[in-house]
Amino acid sequence: MRDQRRLFHHGNWRRFFAFLVFVILASLDNAAAGVLPPLYAIIARAFATDDAALGLITAVYVIIVAIAATVWGYRGDQGQRKQILLIGTLVWGIGMVGSGLAASFWQLLLGQMVTAVGVGGISSVGFSIISDLIPIHRRGLAFSLWSLSQTSGGAVGALLASTVGALNWRWPFFIIAALGFLFAFLYLFTQEPVRGQVEPELTSLFAAGKQYEPRIQRQHLRLLLQQRSNQLLLLQSFFMALAYGSTIWIPRWAIARVQAEGFDLETATIVGNLFVTLFGLGYLFSIPAGHLGDRWQQRRADGRIRLTIIGLLGSIPFFTMLYFIPLQGIVIPANANILEMAWAVLVNSVTNGWAALTFIVALIGLSFYAFDQPNWAALITAVNLPEHRGTVIGMSRLARAMGNALSVGLAGFLFTKLAETAVPPLNYAIGLALFQALVLPAIGCYWLARKAVPADIAAVQNTLRQHAQTHL
Repeated sequence: MRDQRRLFHHGNWRRFFAFLVFVILASLDNAAAGVLPPLYAIIARAFATDDAALGLITAVYVIIVAIAATVWGYRGDQGQRKQILLIGTLVWGIGMVGSGLAASFWQLLLGQMVTAVGVGGISSVGFSIISDLIPIHRRGLAFSLWSLSQTSGGAVGALLASTVGALNWRWPFFIIAALGFLFAFLYLFTQEPVRGQVEPELTSLFAAGKQYEPRIQRQHLRLLLQQRSNQLLLLQSFFMALAYGSTIWIPRWAIARVQAEGFDLETATIVGNLFVTLFGLGYLFSIPAGHLGDRWQQRRADGRIRLTIIGLLGSIPFFTMLYFIPLQGIVIPANANILEMAWAVLVNSVTNGWAALTFIVALIGLSFYAFDQPNWAALITAVNLPEHRGTVIGMSRLARAMGNALSVGLAGFLFTKLAETAVPPLNYAIGLALFQALVLPAIGCYWLARKAVPADIAAVQNTLRQHAQTHL
């Protein structure tokens, strides 16, 4: 019985290898997304343009990823997913190479558009594959690793851009493309999981040597959008993006905090971003958060929902407090290089009371926040049939893209208006704190889903059970 509760059964190295390769691919596509923003200033100078023009590239990138995720997800639900994953990886790899070779703004835009088309396929199709690799009682843990890999990938992309990119802005694009091609090659040696193979209701069907044949059809799209659980979980995704899309400004808040202590802009930019990177350690809690979600869900039908509500409610006061804590008395050596600054940030986080408090509050807030993503992902798989999951996650990318775009625009406007009466960093602190109020509608969506989700999970299980009985 214990063996059945493991993420991977003992000796099933092929499944483990496929999961590992895919998780790394998922991190690399986020690394591809994280490269450009830190290089805005350098590339703007190279192409004689400005940061706003390069920001437009990022906006176009986000929109294309969302649309592509929906299309790729639907195509994956119709047929072979491994082929689509490989094609998607090759496409974004080629796009990254093209971005690195760009000799003008428009060539860079084209390269990033191609990259976005490929990246869109990894999130939706890969999501579907994970749901067929991992049993339902371990999906929270699996999706926590997937979510962590994406966050880590974005951080790696930004780190490459900030270090290697400072020497030559083209190199990070080439490095990430090369890694993508390498793991796409390794993925050739994996076996695509059979759709529905880990669903307990279909055990008898597979034991009889038969396959789960249903595939998505166009008329199913309307039914997916009419399902109560999908409506609430997609709306929840939109509100979370609306609340946290504004956090793209957190580095600017951190930089302003350091500047307020008398440091010049260049030093404040490096030190502020180092503090933000350190705060990100809280994302590691997504692993136990996913595991706890698995445990609670086995005990009660709305276990994941209740746990996630607790997590999000717990995060609000800590994030709100975080934005108003000053970074007084931090000590950075004069003329320090980036390694010396990184060490100074670590030392300050232990020896400086304000910096230590900021780190602890950020860590706790992110730990509570980490309950959301892996358990949301596990819920969306549980309320949808195997042949619908890629399409639904593509729809969620569209919902998040709309929420993020609206959030970033509102945040910029709000910070500008607040600056008329509150000088930086206070304007950023007030604005970011106000956006925490938008987490409440996201929590409300979970609260309304307490009855819908268990009912839809039962409906999916019943449909699978009936299919197995009919085709035996």
